[in-house]
Amino acid sequence: MTQTINRSALFNASCFALITTAFSFSISAGTLRQLGDDLGYSAENLGYLNSLWFFGFPIAMIIGGLIYHSIGPKKIMQIAFLSHFLGAAMTLFAIYYVSDSSFVLLLVSNLLMGIGCGCTEAACNPMIADMYTGEKMNKMLNRFHMWFPGGIFVGALLSELMSSMGFSWQSQFWLIPIPAVIYAFLFNGKTFPKASVEQASSLSANFKAMFTPLFLFIFACMALTAITEFGPQKWTGLIMESSGAKPMLILALTTGLMAVLRFFGGPVTKALGQTGVLLGGAIVSTIGIYLFSTQTGAMAYVAAIFFAVGVAFFWPTMIGFVAAKIPKSGALGMSIIGGVGMFSTAIFQPFIGSWIDSDIAEQKALGLTGTELDLAAGQATLSTMMTFPIILIVAFIILFFWQRGKAPSGALAH
Repeated sequence: MTQTINRSALFNASCFALITTAFSFSISAGTLRQLGDDLGYSAENLGYLNSLWFFGFPIAMIIGGLIYHSIGPKKIMQIAFLSHFLGAAMTLFAIYYVSDSSFVLLLVSNLLMGIGCGCTEAACNPMIADMYTGEKMNKMLNRFHMWFPGGIFVGALLSELMSSMGFSWQSQFWLIPIPAVIYAFLFNGKTFPKASVEQASSLSANFKAMFTPLFLFIFACMALTAITEFGPQKWTGLIMESSGAKPMLILALTTGLMAVLRFFGGPVTKALGQTGVLLGGAIVSTIGIYLFSTQTGAMAYVAAIFFAVGVAFFWPTMIGFVAAKIPKSGALGMSIIGGVGMFSTAIFQPFIGSWIDSDIAEQKALGLTGTELDLAAGQATLSTMMTFPIILIVAFIILFFWQRGKAPSGALAH
């Protein structure tokens, strides 16, 4: 007898898995300064720790996407849970029992957390697509993806609450395994949908579509949109703590606004078009990062609003552009685009850390100390980060005229 698929339970479990991803991002971002201070790590060291999370994510996402049709979502999510749980356990051990091996443990734990997060994307996206059809599928995928910024929002608020109640920064990492245990419980014993074999039979066509000028152009742009979004977010705590604003509240404001904007993104994209949304996002995110690099106190929250509006639509619109304009690249093409975004973020993390170290040395040579030193160095680094969206403004102007008047091709347009 065929077992009934409990779509509601599977979908809710998927959302908690994405919340685990979001918690791992927001908690580590919000405690970055304390981690560096207490364990004696430079900003460049912290950059390498960040980069392992961003390396593990795309590796797992791309490999998971390739083997999804062979092993199915259940086994991929089992790998995800094992990676999430072991990664969280190793992090807790490294920060509570500090030793010479703590840095290596944190490198491995960040890699494992990234792998768990990548497996979540690799399994849950096609699983949700297999459970729902038509407009219902698009609706549920949008609701699923809301929980990355939404989860960061919740994680940031919980982190700030724990800090205000006197909990140590180490204790905040206990939040990460909670949604992992919940999604493991919800997935346990459930019947998963059978993986579709349609994409598996057209890999050669997928690869052929990916070696076209338009896909390669979007590939390069995705590297810059991702670091524009994740670069400032990941370093918010370290840079903005000295500005007079609460870094976790800035992170909560940014991601909360992003979640709301993504929920209502359809009408915006319909009005401006995909290329218009991307160009507008590049302009507004440049303004947001500029404000971050020049403003302090309450104005830092205004900067966060501009930044959130600028980057909110980057990720879903870039994926949607590939689906609409390069449909023959299939699910693999979308996974590759997402993967290069995370790889780019991983590669740039140590560079950003080294920029901070260099700017600290430069400002120290000018006689600055304490909070003034941290603020001046952080704002100088943010000024350097403005380079990414400025390049994107030029790139998306080119894309706007390149695609002007061209209708979406294929049924995947949205």
